[in-house]
Amino acid sequence: MSGAATDPSLRLVDGSVDGPVFREPWQAQAFALVLSLHERGLFSWSEWTAALGDEIRKAQAAGDPDTGETYYHHWLAALERLVAAKGLTDPQALARTRNAWAHACERTPHGAPIELQAADFVA
Repeated sequence: MSGAATDPSLRLVDGSVDGPVFREPWQAQAFALVLSLHERGLFSWSEWTAALGDEIRKAQAAGDPDTGETYYHHWLAALERLVAAKGLTDPQALARTRNAWAHACERTPHGAPIELQAADFVA
Protein backbone atom coordinates (compact mmCIF):
# COMPACT_ATOMS: atom_id res chain seq x y z
CA MET A 1 0.00 0.00 0.00
CA SER A 2 1.09 3.59 -0.57
CA GLY A 3 -0.06 7.17 -0.25
CA ALA A 4 -2.71 8.24 2.24
CA ALA A 5 -3.41 4.67 3.28
CA THR A 6 0.04 4.30 4.84
CA ASP A 7 0.89 7.89 5.79
CA PRO A 8 -0.91 8.79 9.06
CA SER A 9 -0.33 12.52 8.47
CA LEU A 10 -2.61 12.30 5.41
CA ARG A 11 -5.59 10.76 7.18
CA LEU A 12 -8.76 12.73 7.77
CA VAL A 13 -9.79 13.73 11.28
CA ASP A 14 -11.92 10.59 11.60
CA GLY A 15 -8.96 8.40 10.60
CA SER A 16 -10.29 7.54 7.15
CA VAL A 17 -8.55 8.16 3.86
CA ASP A 18 -11.67 8.82 1.79
CA GLY A 19 -12.10 12.28 0.32
CA PRO A 20 -9.70 15.17 -0.15
CA VAL A 21 -6.81 15.50 2.27
CA PHE A 22 -5.41 18.86 3.29
CA ARG A 23 -2.29 19.60 5.30
CA GLU A 24 -3.40 23.14 6.22
CA PRO A 25 -6.77 24.88 6.55
CA TRP A 26 -6.05 27.36 3.74
CA GLN A 27 -5.73 24.45 1.32
CA ALA A 28 -9.25 23.26 2.15
CA GLN A 29 -10.52 26.82 1.80
CA ALA A 30 -8.89 27.23 -1.63
CA PHE A 31 -10.34 23.89 -2.70
CA ALA A 32 -13.82 24.88 -1.51
CA LEU A 33 -13.59 28.27 -3.20
CA VAL A 34 -12.76 26.70 -6.56
CA LEU A 35 -15.68 24.29 -6.24
CA SER A 36 -18.05 27.08 -5.18
CA LEU A 37 -17.07 29.40 -8.02
CA HIS A 38 -17.37 26.54 -10.52
CA GLU A 39 -20.79 25.54 -9.17
CA ARG A 40 -21.92 29.18 -9.54
CA GLY A 41 -20.98 28.99 -13.23
CA LEU A 42 -18.11 31.48 -13.08
CA PHE A 43 -15.81 29.14 -14.98
CA SER A 44 -16.03 25.70 -16.55
CA TRP A 45 -14.20 22.69 -15.22
CA SER A 46 -12.11 22.52 -18.40
CA GLU A 47 -11.07 26.16 -17.86
CA TRP A 48 -10.08 25.27 -14.31
CA THR A 49 -8.06 22.19 -15.24
CA ALA A 50 -6.28 24.10 -18.02
CA ALA A 51 -5.34 26.91 -15.60
CA LEU A 52 -4.14 24.46 -12.94
CA GLY A 53 -2.19 22.44 -15.49
CA ASP A 54 -0.52 25.62 -16.78
CA GLU A 55 0.52 26.64 -13.25
CA ILE A 56 1.96 23.19 -12.52
CA ARG A 57 3.89 23.16 -15.82
CA LYS A 58 5.26 26.68 -15.15
CA ALA A 59 6.37 25.66 -11.66
CA GLN A 60 8.03 22.49 -12.90
CA ALA A 61 9.83 24.43 -15.64
CA ALA A 62 11.09 26.79 -12.90
CA GLY A 63 12.45 23.83 -10.88
CA ASP A 64 9.54 22.77 -8.65
CA PRO A 65 10.49 19.25 -7.53
CA ASP A 66 6.85 18.06 -7.81
CA THR A 67 6.84 16.31 -4.44
CA GLY A 68 3.24 17.27 -3.70
CA GLU A 69 4.25 19.84 -1.09
CA THR A 70 3.51 22.74 -3.44
CA TYR A 71 0.36 21.41 -5.11
CA TYR A 72 -2.04 23.79 -3.39
CA HIS A 73 0.27 26.73 -4.08
CA HIS A 74 -0.30 25.93 -7.76
CA TRP A 75 -4.02 25.54 -7.04
CA LEU A 76 -4.10 29.02 -5.49
CA ALA A 77 -2.04 30.57 -8.31
CA ALA A 78 -4.42 29.06 -10.87
CA LEU A 79 -7.42 30.36 -8.95
CA GLU A 80 -5.97 33.88 -8.73
CA ARG A 81 -5.15 33.88 -12.43
CA LEU A 82 -8.57 32.58 -13.44
CA VAL A 83 -10.60 35.03 -11.34
CA ALA A 84 -8.49 37.91 -12.68
CA ALA A 85 -8.97 36.69 -16.27
CA LYS A 86 -12.73 36.46 -15.69
CA GLY A 87 -12.81 40.02 -14.34
CA LEU A 88 -13.91 38.91 -10.87
CA THR A 89 -10.95 40.82 -9.43
CA ASP A 90 -7.77 42.39 -10.72
CA PRO A 91 -4.09 41.67 -10.12
CA GLN A 92 -3.69 44.78 -7.98
CA ALA A 93 -6.49 43.72 -5.61
CA LEU A 94 -4.96 40.26 -5.37
CA ALA A 95 -1.55 41.77 -4.56
CA ARG A 96 -3.06 44.07 -1.91
CA THR A 97 -4.84 41.14 -0.28
CA ARG A 98 -1.75 38.92 -0.44
CA ASN A 99 0.31 41.70 1.19
CA ALA A 100 -2.37 42.26 3.85
CA TRP A 101 -2.31 38.58 4.79
CA ALA A 102 1.50 38.65 4.97
CA HIS A 103 1.34 41.69 7.26
CA ALA A 104 -1.32 40.06 9.45
CA CYS A 105 0.81 36.90 9.71
CA GLU A 106 3.86 38.92 10.77
CA ARG A 107 2.03 40.70 13.60
CA THR A 108 0.13 37.64 14.87
CA PRO A 109 1.73 35.61 17.68
CA HIS A 110 2.39 31.96 16.86
CA GLY A 111 -0.66 29.81 17.53
CA ALA A 112 -3.13 32.71 17.55
CA PRO A 113 -5.77 33.02 14.82
CA ILE A 114 -4.77 35.37 12.02
CA GLU A 115 -7.31 38.13 11.53
CA LEU A 116 -7.17 40.80 8.87
CA GLN A 117 -7.54 44.41 10.00
CA ALA A 118 -7.91 47.57 7.93
CA ALA A 119 -4.33 48.53 8.84
CA ASP A 120 -3.06 45.36 7.13
CA PHE A 121 -4.10 46.81 3.76
CA VAL A 122 -1.97 49.94 4.21
CA ALA A 123 1.42 49.56 2.56
